[in-house]
Amino acid sequence: MPRSKIFSFLFTTSAVIVLFNFHVAEGILRRCYQCRSRGDLGSCKDPFRFNATQIEDERGITAVPCASGWCGKVIEGANSFRDDDYDIATQRMCVQRGPSDSEDRCAYTVYNHKKVFMCFCQGDLCNTAPKLSTINLQIILLLPLLPVLLASYRNR
Repeated sequence: MPRSKIFSFLFTTSAVIVLFNFHVAEGILRRCYQCRSRGDLGSCKDPFRFNATQIEDERGITAVPCASGWCGKVIEGANSFRDDDYDIATQRMCVQRGPSDSEDRCAYTVYNHKKVFMCFCQGDLCNTAPKLSTINLQIILLLPLLPVLLASYRNR
């Protein structure tokens, strides 16, 4: 067997093994954003504009390993009647355990003796902002076809 074919075979095999290991490692390691800010101060508030690489340069935001795999976001003071968001505090963190039915969700609850809005999600760095559901995404993608469908219906 020529030397170039052996090298090509070894390179391809190594690449497949490395890519497989990245996929497995991604499935095992779960991280959550960890930060806290109040009002306009800090970068933890919504909308959360960072990804995993951008937080390295942002003070006060870290991506922490999470053994449970469940991340959370707590918003305190969101039910006040003030016009500004000075009283609104946002915290992102890893939680020890998720909901008993293992479903991602957001709801009002009591946390540290305060009524807060809390979200749970399971996945790597999932505690950013609410995600579009699959159904909403499909509707958004199909909206441009609506005029075409209406025109074809009228031509009948």
